[in-house]
Amino acid sequence: MGIFKRLKTMTMAEINRLLDGLEDPIAMLNEYSREMEQEITKGQSALARQIFVEKKQAALISETKSLVDKRARQAKLAIEQGDEAMAKLAVQEKLSKENQLQLYVDQLESIKGQTQILVEKLDQLKETYNQMQQKKILLTSRANVAQSMKQIQKATVSFQTDDIARGVIRAEEKILMMEAEVQAGNQSSTPLAKFDAAYESFISEEELNKEIEKLKNQL
Repeated sequence: MGIFKRLKTMTMAEINRLLDGLEDPIAMLNEYSREMEQEITKGQSALARQIFVEKKQAALISETKSLVDKRARQAKLAIEQGDEAMAKLAVQEKLSKENQLQLYVDQLESIKGQTQILVEKLDQLKETYNQMQQKKILLTSRANVAQSMKQIQKATVSFQTDDIARGVIRAEEKILMMEAEVQAGNQSSTPLAKFDAAYESFISEEELNKEIEKLKNQL
């Protein structure tokens, strides 16, 4: 029964450790940083494509303007040469390209608007990322301090206070036993010492009478 209980305790401890690892605030902050870095990379790629489209559209407008100017010169030259049919063809293509040019210009304005929106969003994303990095430094420091305090508290609580208390009691009992043994030894040796002292100071009746006779003779 004790083995199964121990296995259950170890299993629960491992599960709690894994859950704590999943909810590690430092790991969460690092993951958020990586995700935002990926979003910034995607935004920069999108902006690069947008700028490419904008430049391509501008190049198309420039090319169309050149073609409009070319057809205008051709139409003028044809009129000067009296070639009315050629002049009509040149004017017709000139007008068609002018219509296209206006469409291209309108498209470019729309593209520029999209580019501006993308730039603003990317700037906001970078600003948010920088703010998060600063906050991450602060939160990481706070988390490290809290984790250290938590470990200290766990170490303090993990002391086997009951075992220590019982150990102190056992040590105290041993000391009391040592003191009792010393006291018992003193008590057992005292009567013998007193007997020896009494024996050494004992005066016989004969010695007492001799001393009294001696004193009488002196008188």
